[in-house]
Amino acid sequence: MDTHDSTFPLIISVDDHTVEPADVWQDRLPKKFLDTGPRIVRAPLKEMSFLGGRFKPVMGERGDEGPLGDWWIYEDLHRPLTRLDTAVGYSRDEIKLEVITYEQMRPGSYDVPRRLADMDVNHVQSALCFPTFPRFCGQTFTEARDRELGLLCVRAYNDWMVEEWCGPQAHGRLIPLTLIPLWDAELAAAEVRRNAARGVRAVAFSEIPPHLGLPSVHTDDWDPFLAACDETGTVVAMHIGSSSRMPSTSADAPPAVGSTITFANCCFSMVDWLLSGKFERFPNLKVMYAEGQIGWIPYILERADVVWEENRGWGGVADKVHRPPSELFAEHVYGCFFDDAFGLRNLDAIGVGNVLYETDYPHSDSTWPKSRQVGEAQMGHLAADVVERIVRRNAIELLGLTDAGLWQGPGGAA
Repeated sequence: MDTHDSTFPLIISVDDHTVEPADVWQDRLPKKFLDTGPRIVRAPLKEMSFLGGRFKPVMGERGDEGPLGDWWIYEDLHRPLTRLDTAVGYSRDEIKLEVITYEQMRPGSYDVPRRLADMDVNHVQSALCFPTFPRFCGQTFTEARDRELGLLCVRAYNDWMVEEWCGPQAHGRLIPLTLIPLWDAELAAAEVRRNAARGVRAVAFSEIPPHLGLPSVHTDDWDPFLAACDETGTVVAMHIGSSSRMPSTSADAPPAVGSTITFANCCFSMVDWLLSGKFERFPNLKVMYAEGQIGWIPYILERADVVWEENRGWGGVADKVHRPPSELFAEHVYGCFFDDAFGLRNLDAIGVGNVLYETDYPHSDSTWPKSRQVGEAQMGHLAADVVERIVRRNAIELLGLTDAGLWQGPGGAA
């Protein structure tokens, strides 16, 4: 692995992405579901918009005019691969909202050996990857009609994630992140335990479940799932957009508005969790906010503590939150960033042990192939041991990796 002769620690990225190969579900679903389960077709684009935080693509018919792209078809869903899914290797001015094919993306997006090579270029040792077609917490399968098929799709994805994406050819450098059937907390708990038994220590979840038509974390509905995470040491990983609603201000707001405030759902979600009582009910529970950045955290902790101290009598939390929210944050919550100089200048108000680093490969926001240089520039004022914790040690401890920063599971590190 090329270390670029740098003293900067090898990066463990807690937020990268995989673009699923076309055969993930076709190779794993029962024959009766192959015509309704996820599959790829090449078709023209009729129209596409991304306004007010809503992505709306429309697939054309074979023979229609329009740019060709590869589309995931699942029940009645038509979802194209886009340049925003895999933008690394292109200049910023070339990154537009357009459909693409697998041949038009960087192979490291979906091919393990090529991914490892791109990680070497970027000074990255290990990476945890979120999905693309299932969306960031598997809500694609939650929104589908057929629950039997949806559960099979969740399990098929998890099997592919553990056995192939993070399998022997990854040499322990890819860290598994699995999905759950969000519509059933008991089934979710069973899936957490099934995957924990083969070494998985992270599961994707929605930052704001009610946006998906699901119960909030203030209810007891999620307790079976949370109990399974608590018992197995499985971290609950919430990515921006995992509520299927990116922050925006109006239906006609351009994407730049939402891109500036991507942290907002993480902010709202963290307040939910801190004032839910769940961290006292489940003392081993850990949650992390992928791509949420960290600069906003100090004020939220300050405000939550004031509300807890001054307003808990009428605020509906006195009977379930018995400690200052900032204390609960320190023990249970991790913020993840790839570009946040302000947050790093205020690290003492966040906590060195509560921060994780990421590269967001292969998305348009990714710092690849300069994640090391960005880290060096933004962390130059920090002591070497602090940088080590942020860039790798916190992730090693949270995700149960070896001291060398590798995943030990089926086909993983020896």
